[in-house]
Amino acid sequence: GVKIQIRIPELKITQTLTTDEQGKAAFACKAKPQLWSPENPKLYAVEVRNGSEVLEDKIGFRQIETKGKNLLLNGKQTFLRGISIHEEAPYRQGRVYSKEESLLLLNWAKELGCNFVRLAHYPHNEHMVRAAEEMGLMVWSEIPVYWTIHWDNPDTYHNASAQLNDMMERDKNRCSVIIWSVANETPHSNARDNFLARLAKQVRNKDNTRLLSMAMEVTGTKNNVSQVKDYMSEYVDIISFNNYLGWYGGTPEDCKTRQWDIPYDKPFFISEFGGGALQGLHGDKTERWTEEYQEELYKNTLDMYNRVDGFAGTSPWILMDFRSTRRQLNGIQDFFNRKGVISERGVRKKAFYVLQDFYRSKKAEYEQNSKK
Repeated sequence: GVKIQIRIPELKITQTLTTDEQGKAAFACKAKPQLWSPENPKLYAVEVRNGSEVLEDKIGFRQIETKGKNLLLNGKQTFLRGISIHEEAPYRQGRVYSKEESLLLLNWAKELGCNFVRLAHYPHNEHMVRAAEEMGLMVWSEIPVYWTIHWDNPDTYHNASAQLNDMMERDKNRCSVIIWSVANETPHSNARDNFLARLAKQVRNKDNTRLLSMAMEVTGTKNNVSQVKDYMSEYVDIISFNNYLGWYGGTPEDCKTRQWDIPYDKPFFISEFGGGALQGLHGDKTERWTEEYQEELYKNTLDMYNRVDGFAGTSPWILMDFRSTRRQLNGIQDFFNRKGVISERGVRKKAFYVLQDFYRSKKAEYEQNSKK
């Protein structure tokens, strides 16, 4: 074996260990660290030394769990005030590659009042995850298993499994990551269920300290009641689903009367909702593509879910307008997905302020409840 020394100076921890045949070494000790949270994103310097070689990092300590329909961070009930983010840079529309651009996007999320970001639909660069940790933003990290991939193809599964392993291996020490997600918007089938069940078991075997989820879909709607019933519900800790009532079907008014059947004793999370708006286009709240339509849709959607028991958070789609070759409506989309609450030029739309106000009220609500 190899002799190594591990130090966490601020906690006065020093351990000298010898690795086993697999290159691993483990130890346990007593300590009382400050727990990492969005309000206090405390990180501790850690050193791993082998002779003259030294590896340095920063780590945080926190606990994330569910109890019934409640989500608990460090033992306290919490609400995930989130937003979905693509790894696309504002202004220049290229891939985010620097810490500065990561900080720009995450600071917009903080301005919204977020304590959580959904990094969709693939692992983002390490700058993004580390910056989120430093800023006190909890993270949903996801692999690109989505829509109708070849569920029966062994190579497809091995690809997904390898990506999942790589994602978890890279970010296993990032306390900001609280949810591993294995899929997004996957239609029901036996092959799909078997594929995702294997990935879910892989997550559990590798890391049982974080939550497991996936962005599901609404099963169906009958007599104005929408149901979320998915075989994968037995594997996940949080029932997460995407729904675009008022955009892909129905109107924002329908949100005022829609009822929900989510038959699980688990928290539920709205991983996506929203609608498109061209920044600067104004009109009546019933006119699609206007800021007013998007604004009304956000108001009614948030009110709708806020009436349902077990609502533990949301990450609307999406922080910023982004390039999409499928979006070709001339004069409106022009090869951009317009569902952002901020334009690709960094201008806030009206929906931005609706979400900001909602998150401000939820923050106050949960702070008040924690004092009881």
